[in-house]
Amino acid sequence: MGRCALVLRLALRDLRRRPAQGVLLLLAIAATAATLTLGLLVRGAADDPWERTRAATAGPDAVAAAPDAGTLAALAREPGVAEAGRPYPTLSTVLRSGDAEVAAVVHGRDAGADSAGLDRPHVTSGHWAAPGTVVVERAFAEALDVRPGDAIVVGGRRLPVAGIAVTTGRAPYPSSTPGLVWTTRADAAGLDARERSWTMPLRLTDPAAAPAFAARHDGVRSAQDIAVYATAELRLADRALLGGTWALAILAGLCVALLVGGRLAEQGRRVGLLKAAGATPALVAAVLLAEHLVVALAGGVAGILAGWAASPLLTGPNAGLLGAASAPVPTPGVVAAVLLAALAVTAASTAVPALRGARVRTARALSRPVRGPGRRSRLVALSSGLPVPLLLGVRIAARRPRRTFLAAASTAVTAGMLVAALALHRQVEAKDAGAVGPGFVPGAGNPVTERVGQIMLVLSLGLLLLAAVNAILTAWTTALDTSRTAALVRAVGATPRQVASGLAAAQLLPASVAALAGVPLGLLVHRAALALGGGGAAAADVPAPWLAAVVPCTLAAVALLTAVPARRAASRPVARVL
Repeated sequence: MGRCALVLRLALRDLRRRPAQGVLLLLAIAATAATLTLGLLVRGAADDPWERTRAATAGPDAVAAAPDAGTLAALAREPGVAEAGRPYPTLSTVLRSGDAEVAAVVHGRDAGADSAGLDRPHVTSGHWAAPGTVVVERAFAEALDVRPGDAIVVGGRRLPVAGIAVTTGRAPYPSSTPGLVWTTRADAAGLDARERSWTMPLRLTDPAAAPAFAARHDGVRSAQDIAVYATAELRLADRALLGGTWALAILAGLCVALLVGGRLAEQGRRVGLLKAAGATPALVAAVLLAEHLVVALAGGVAGILAGWAASPLLTGPNAGLLGAASAPVPTPGVVAAVLLAALAVTAASTAVPALRGARVRTARALSRPVRGPGRRSRLVALSSGLPVPLLLGVRIAARRPRRTFLAAASTAVTAGMLVAALALHRQVEAKDAGAVGPGFVPGAGNPVTERVGQIMLVLSLGLLLLAAVNAILTAWTTALDTSRTAALVRAVGATPRQVASGLAAAQLLPASVAALAGVPLGLLVHRAALALGGGGAAAADVPAPWLAAVVPCTLAAVALLTAVPARRAASRPVARVL
């Protein structure tokens, strides 16, 4: 039998013997891979709806606005302008639909504007505006809950809705307020208006130079600037998902490290038997590594499929842009990146513990655990006066500092990201509170903040899943490592309840410190995210009761997740363990 075949056969056999541990690792890797897949698909989809809509609407390179048409005529003769559309009147007025009254912008366009060569609104429902009718921008129409055939009052005149359309000459509602409607030029002239101006679409000789052209001319806005607002929620989803993936990757790495430590504690004798049968340390390490890489590969594939299935929820553009006919398909590059990330995180977390366990002498591996716990005489003296459960918890946590650190890091990352999510939730609430006034439809949702809510739900579920897996693995590995110690303590008079409480205390002590550290960590992450996002928005203040509730809620979750492994370990027969 070849060396690779032998390694794979031993790895698969061990996975079949311990399926629960493999399932936990599979869930951890799959959650991380799914989030990374979503982030990469959203990143790839951010520009597509804008470019698709721009092609369908003959989108301009820049849009100019001025109080009179003469100023725009002079601008059309400026160097760098390849083509200028016919200026059209722009009105600021009031729109009424049902009980809602909201400010609106009206563009008076030619009857054939939907077939113009520049800045051509694309009708998605109904037909283009005829005399005495109006066309509503699609995102604005959704907020108003109107469709072709309905009637609205624009500028004091009741007009039926002829159609719904999208454009790239202006960012969709509510990224750009007030909302936009189109009428014929003749109808626009007869509407009541608070303010009248003129707008002209431009085609430039160098489209990439549109921002510089806009900076040199007052009242000109580049297509690149409009695109930033039009795709704001997709780019926000991209940054949030990729940022959350880092936290999930950290938790997945901690999960793998804890699982490897538990397996080595449980399989010390198996390692000795493999070496006694002639296996080299490299072969033993390869078997241990292969077990986890096989699960990581399966988890990566499952995560890609899950992320692909969930992608339509987050990759669809807002109503103001044209979406694709189907959900984005992961490209070979995305598949390779996700699988390599899953394998890299697993290999990095597995390599050192596997090599350390494989190098243990054969006789030692056959006689006792792979790595003996450390002992600290000063800690023993300081803890001697504590109650039995707390004494056991302190000594168990101190005997395995690496495991205690990994568990605390997992709790701190989870608590920190949840605090960051709470801070972002407050930021969203503040943004929604500011989205009031005459330019916003009363009671209508904000697609940008709704997208943020969807993202935070995905990230929170992934974080809570991985944190739960890590807490269970920590309790399981601690119970395995201390089984003999727990049996000896029970033999000298401790009750199973005291032993179970001691095992739980070993998890709760580092978790309490980590939860406290997670509060400032989460606030720091939130402020860093705002700074990296390029916005000047101040960080929202999170209510003190919310922050105070993070620590007890975290400890309650850790206690609940570790209760079953601790009780099972404390109830094992003493004679069988010894």
